[in-house]
Amino acid sequence: MAVLFHDEKVQSNLKRRRDLKNWIGKVLEFEGSAPGDINIIITNDKNLRDINVKYLSRDYYTDIITFDYSGGDYISGDLYISIDRVRENAKTYKEDEQRELWRVIAHGLLHLLGYGDSDEQEKRMMRDKENFYLDLIPSFK
Repeated sequence: MAVLFHDEKVQSNLKRRRDLKNWIGKVLEFEGSAPGDINIIITNDKNLRDINVKYLSRDYYTDIITFDYSGGDYISGDLYISIDRVRENAKTYKEDEQRELWRVIAHGLLHLLGYGDSDEQEKRMMRDKENFYLDLIPSFK
């Protein structure tokens, strides 16, 4: 498995990269999937909105866009994350910024694993799984 981190048009100051890589491996293993190559690209609101318009024909801000390149038993893809949205969400929900970033990463991983969030039931399941996986990691304090 190769989990690679990229900053695109921002400086993310992503912490605990080794812990994050190990945690991603555990999430995929728990879901019964083998890890492939996963790129985590941290960017800003403007860049992610431009990607949203260009590739998904959606003209709004979002915290993550997931491109799935999985094949066979391997889970692979690009997770484009707006650090601006992560920071705003952390403030709104009174959450630690790094923990909120990991939540968004969990959300993207769940999409790679085939989970959706198009209706309330799917959204509830997605949130429950995000919380479950976040509880598997050591404290952010």
